[in-house]
Amino acid sequence: MSCAYSSALPDPKVEDTLCRNILIYGNCRYEDQGCTFNHDQNKNSSQADFPKKAFNVESPSFTPSSQAQVAAKKSTLSSQAANAAPFTPRGVGTPSMQQTAETSVFNPAAIREFTPQNYDIGNANSNGVPQENGIYNDPFTMSSMGAALPAAGQYNLYASDHNALATSGAQFFPQHGAFPTGPLQPPNYHLYQPYDTYRQDLQPWQRATYDFFMPAKMREELQKKMFATQQVMPNSGLPQLERWHSLFPLDTNNRKNTSSFGYSSWVYKAQNSRTGRHYALRRLEGYRLTNEKAILSVMKEWKKIRNANIVTVHEAFTTREFGDSSLIFSFDYHPLSKTLQEQHLQPVHGSRYRAPSSLPENVLWGYICQITNALKTIHSNKLAARCLEPSKIIISDNNRIRLSACSILDVVQFESNTKSVQELQQEDLVKFGKLILSLTTTTPPAHLNNIPAALESLAAKYSANLRDAVAWLIAPPNQGEPKSIENFISGIASHMTTFFDLALQDNDEKQFHLARELENGRAARIMMKLMTIVERGELGGAQAWSETGDRYQLKLFRDYVFHRVDADGKPNLSIGHMLSCLNKLDAAVDEMVVLTSRDNETVFVLTYRELKQMFDRAFNELVKHSKTGAPGANN
Repeated sequence: MSCAYSSALPDPKVEDTLCRNILIYGNCRYEDQGCTFNHDQNKNSSQADFPKKAFNVESPSFTPSSQAQVAAKKSTLSSQAANAAPFTPRGVGTPSMQQTAETSVFNPAAIREFTPQNYDIGNANSNGVPQENGIYNDPFTMSSMGAALPAAGQYNLYASDHNALATSGAQFFPQHGAFPTGPLQPPNYHLYQPYDTYRQDLQPWQRATYDFFMPAKMREELQKKMFATQQVMPNSGLPQLERWHSLFPLDTNNRKNTSSFGYSSWVYKAQNSRTGRHYALRRLEGYRLTNEKAILSVMKEWKKIRNANIVTVHEAFTTREFGDSSLIFSFDYHPLSKTLQEQHLQPVHGSRYRAPSSLPENVLWGYICQITNALKTIHSNKLAARCLEPSKIIISDNNRIRLSACSILDVVQFESNTKSVQELQQEDLVKFGKLILSLTTTTPPAHLNNIPAALESLAAKYSANLRDAVAWLIAPPNQGEPKSIENFISGIASHMTTFFDLALQDNDEKQFHLARELENGRAARIMMKLMTIVERGELGGAQAWSETGDRYQLKLFRDYVFHRVDADGKPNLSIGHMLSCLNKLDAAVDEMVVLTSRDNETVFVLTYRELKQMFDRAFNELVKHSKTGAPGANN
């Protein structure tokens, strides 16, 4: 038998290799039987050392030299290294502090709130590092970011598009300070939601919630107008006049225009300190009054004019509170009004500016009838409007227009005017025709260069009757027989009757809604009186005054009206039940009502007439103990 490794290693130089049996067992049993390996341990010791070191069980394991150096360095650290503070990079806002073995325990309360770094704008040294007073600067406050934000443009408070108001140069009066740059807050009012129950789901005798109140759209319009009336502008820089305060600019265009009156004009809303009412003040900038009769005589005639299509003028006066000599006219204030130019002659905003669309013919006839009504009143009083421009005629409601700049030119041109009243009235008719022509062609009057061509274009869009009416107004008057507004009224009599019928229908609709609100007003008054009685504590030395005598029945009646529940204990929120009970109490009907205490131990069977007597006695007692005597409380 040969050696076990002889066949595995057929290398010709194997005889120079030490036999593995010598290394393992100390001898080789095949040494004399033909083993070709070297059996002399002292031979080739340099070659024998490597396998001995590599395979000897007492040899140390292999260790790289780089790791050995690291281990040598680690061995120099003391046993206290485990308690050392964790590594903290510089500049992250964490102050260095000495930690002991006791403080190494995790404590969530000691963790500081995260503060973003490198966002400071105003102070470069406020990167979350505590200041001397121990207060941290918040880099995200608006005070610190204000310096980096772009300067906002001035704010036009009465423009239609509130998203594009902060434009550069939207400052009406540069000499009186800037306007606030913040957005307008929405009106703080509540609108009844009309979409609660579908009409088809109700029985014929049932009513929805909004059936008891005016339409939501009408309520919203009225409340927006009330909000605009009470709107003020703090720190506006506008002066306070002798009898006027809380001036508020109404112009939506900050460009000066002198084409209408010869002077730059501005419009404000202001409150009269004597009457408490709000008025519209039109100011002519830089006007110097040379003759006081210009105001006295003109205002005396114009203050007599009362017409539904004319903004009533009240007075005119001069002032120097604006830093110059200004002439101011006070008119009735119609909130949220727009001019005809803003409504119909402004380019439409969109992807591109495009011309406004043509007006419907029925709207145009409505404007014609209303302006005719205004001129009829003015000419009958031997006056002339003189200012029939789209920028001086306002729309205060649904297609309801008013002439808003009457009497101004009579004062401004009091001495320079050389024309008679008849000539000025003839000019009114011509301006009237040009105004309607500019509305039909959607072209400002100043750009109507070719009037015959504009008249011919009306035949393609409107009736011949409208074209003939405009042509009659624009035509120059005859020398023998001048035109008059009465002649024009006779020519459009059929349209006047149509408009009159529409006005009556609109009046009937508003009367209907007013009647419903009248019932709501009665209910509101009696409910306010009832709330002043129930749940009241001491009165006139009597403890728990509202829980004794007649007041206790009124408290149970309050629960019957407002705290009613159904058979399942769910709240009954029927508005019809509440309004019916309050109206019966106000009318003192003889109908019986059952009142039960909350513990079901006491039951009262009373009529509304008896409840009304209790109600009056309790409220009169409150009036008696009132300090002011409650004047008008029983109204």
